Amino acid sequence: MTRMTSSARPFLNRRLAEFGTTIFAEMSALAARTGSINLGQGFPDTDGPEEIREAAVRALRDGRGNQYPPGPGVPELRTAVAAHQQRRYGLTYDPDTEVLVTAGATEAIAASLLALVEPGDEVVALEPYYDSYAACIAMAGGRRVPVTLRPHGGAFRLDLDELRAAVTDRTRLLLINTPHNPTGTVLTREELTAVAELAVERDLLVVTDEVYEHLVFDDAAHVPLATLPGMRERTVTISSSGKTFSFTGWKVGWVTAAPALVAAVRSAKQFLTYVSAGPFQYAVAEALNLPDSYFTALREDLRAKRDLLAAGLAEAGFEVFRPAGTYFVTTDIRPLGESDGFAFCRSLPERAGVVAIPNAVFYDHREEGAPFVRFAFCKRPDTLREAVKRLADLPRG
Repeated sequence: MTRMTSSARPFLNRRLAEFGTTIFAEMSALAARTGSINLGQGFPDTDGPEEIREAAVRALRDGRGNQYPPGPGVPELRTAVAAHQQRRYGLTYDPDTEVLVTAGATEAIAASLLALVEPGDEVVALEPYYDSYAACIAMAGGRRVPVTLRPHGGAFRLDLDELRAAVTDRTRLLLINTPHNPTGTVLTREELTAVAELAVERDLLVVTDEVYEHLVFDDAAHVPLATLPGMRERTVTISSSGKTFSFTGWKVGWVTAAPALVAAVRSAKQFLTYVSAGPFQYAVAEALNLPDSYFTALREDLRAKRDLLAAGLAEAGFEVFRPAGTYFVTTDIRPLGESDGFAFCRSLPERAGVVAIPNAVFYDHREEGAPFVRFAFCKRPDTLREAVKRLADLPRG
């Protein structure tokens, strides 16, 4: 018989008590229960390139990665990551000392924050933020300090004065995400230059989440923060294969940084998963060497899907913030006579047979995000067309 503790202390560590079940699990379960189209969670409904899937099969059959791979990642992938950074951005990294393979970007974020943040340190993060950021800062014992991106001119923009004011003597680290989930904003070179100047002036570390680096549209351009003056030695850059190659279940991510930073992150990472995704690492190494035509076709495909969904949402009465990058369209529901994103998203499956995510879950200041709702467009065109059709008949609140 199981004996329960007599202590009144909760089982869950108090640092994690505020988080509970992620909104993605809740809304995906709601989609399954109601048979709704799931435009909530950001994963494609088709697989990536066939030749990359076959590369994984080949690695499995050849016995590459079926046992524990090297702790930092297989040499082929670390070399491919370094070559990618050099070819795309002119950033030179040593594959042996400045590249670390992780179980997706989520582990890279967790390991970076656990390694670099001491209890009581402040971490400035752009709000709204990917939900794991808050949990990882809490697990590290840090204090998150949100700087809110606000709508301006049809997009969400960073107030640089507010960012500067958020930095105190207790600030250890800036946590930057561009292209930005969930708003779809891509920070400009001018904005990133100001971030870099602040980091150098105040001697701050920066962790930058760039998993959507290849998913930028129209005139937007992704500028890695590490390319800017003074940033190479203080920036931990994170990316992954899931969003770029549409194999999100493989969970292959990476960190690039100066040797001392990589060594610190590796010290934390080795006690999380230690290693993961052995055969998939070899396949992702091949994926990173795909020709430029692959990346161009990916962007054009997603741009067309963005336009399809954005036009349908606007026709249905939403105010649409047209994203410059990522998988996601953020909308304002107030033109529909609504103001509570949580209530709207929980009722939407019954009202229209579509699932979305309330942006307020990504905010400390919940009132700032209350009227905003995020839809994912990384789905087949016929799925998006059906979702648009259902939303067109959405009863007004």
